[in-house]
Amino acid sequence: MSTPRFAAVGIVVADMSRSLAFYRALGLDIPAEADNAPHAEANLPGGVRLLFDTEETVRSFDPDWKRPDGAQMGLAFECDGPAEVDKAYADMVDAGYEGHMAPWDAFWGQRYATVHDPDGNGVDFFAPLPVTSAGS
Repeated sequence: MSTPRFAAVGIVVADMSRSLAFYRALGLDIPAEADNAPHAEANLPGGVRLLFDTEETVRSFDPDWKRPDGAQMGLAFECDGPAEVDKAYADMVDAGYEGHMAPWDAFWGQRYATVHDPDGNGVDFFAPLPVTSAGS
């Protein structure tokens, strides 16, 4: 018997075209015709897929489904460096998306920032901070 393999992350969206526009702004390749579909997918590096389903689609097979309160999940996008974290955050906020935590230097050694997607999910940007030597 084989072991199940992790293959996808699913997001339930209130407005498909609005959510897909957010993820396209982050560089995901999602066909334009998906904006009006009940289900859409984006292939991610490493063979994992990001799946999008409308609330109506989920209710079609789970009639009692209700959107959970609070954060549903979080996604993280790795940037090439600290300046790219700042740029990614600024680009998304300038595009009208909700900034949650402006870029900052995290105690664990990364430049970090968080925006919210249209459904309130946290989307983080991160990059390692330059290593400094003690006493320099």
